[in-house]
Amino acid sequence: MEKNHRNSGRFFVVILVSLWLVLPITAAESSDQVNSASALYSRSVDLAESGKYSEALQAADAALELNVTSFVPLIQANRAGILVMLKRYEEANAAADAALAIEGNLTSVHSVAWFNKGNALLELGRCNEAKNAYTRAAELDPTIVPPDMNSCTPLALPTTTKSPLSWPTVLTALASLFVVSVARGRTRK
Repeated sequence: MEKNHRNSGRFFVVILVSLWLVLPITAAESSDQVNSASALYSRSVDLAESGKYSEALQAADAALELNVTSFVPLIQANRAGILVMLKRYEEANAAADAALAIEGNLTSVHSVAWFNKGNALLELGRCNEAKNAYTRAAELDPTIVPPDMNSCTPLALPTTTKSPLSWPTVLTALASLFVVSVARGRTRK
């Protein structure tokens, strides 16, 4: 039986580690806001993993409303994947762009945002742009395998998705965020 490689690339970011421990927090962000955003983001991921995309989107939107700046790129990259699953491709593209617009050491988050952007663009029939987005995703994370772009047809959506980010990749990203936040803390004293 031949494996269908076209569906193997569908995903959105899933980082279940308590990011609020390593991400820098601005003075305007209380620990309650950070904890609430973290809990809502985790809930969003859990709901999406179980195929409850509408509820996942609600949780992600509620997390965004808390305006915890350190979580915005992560939430937006995740929202892009959820919106693709809901067949809301223009909104998915905009969410991916919102994640990509935020600068910083966000290689893993940006790779997922580029991939989800590619998924949205492919579904919209914008093949060249989708191919470029997939290429950018793979440049940031060589473990990402874009779908076969020999023929540009929208991909069949799976019923559930899993993260492409291996735990070593997630832990490496978190470790570098931790080092940056520790370094910032030392320079502020």
